[in-house]
Amino acid sequence: MFESLAFAMGAPQGTAQAGGGMGMLASLMPFILMFVIFWFLLIRPQQKRAKAHREMLDNLKRGDKIVTQSGLLGTIVELDKEELTLECGDAKLRMSRAAIGGVLSDKNGKAEKNSKKDNSEKK
Repeated sequence: MFESLAFAMGAPQGTAQAGGGMGMLASLMPFILMFVIFWFLLIRPQQKRAKAHREMLDNLKRGDKIVTQSGLLGTIVELDKEELTLECGDAKLRMSRAAIGGVLSDKNGKAEKNSKKDNSEKK
């Protein structure tokens, strides 16, 4: 009894073979579209920020004025591959390079991180 009802509800044999591939693509299209939107709105900008941060860390040198991610301001005294020594007033702090949030400019103390972007907007 249930077999005949299920068979009666199914699509005709000829149309099931012709539209099977397109039906699957149409059902996957919303997921593909969501992934593309997430890629351009979330993943790609995050990768760009991470790349810019890595480049900033690679370009650090002695005498740079920096701000840490926790908000400490100081000047780099010593520099290694993984660590650096930061002079904050009278104190000298050893910290990881990953703790650096940005490099400060000498003139007004604002972060240089977005200076290229700011200069292009002014033109």
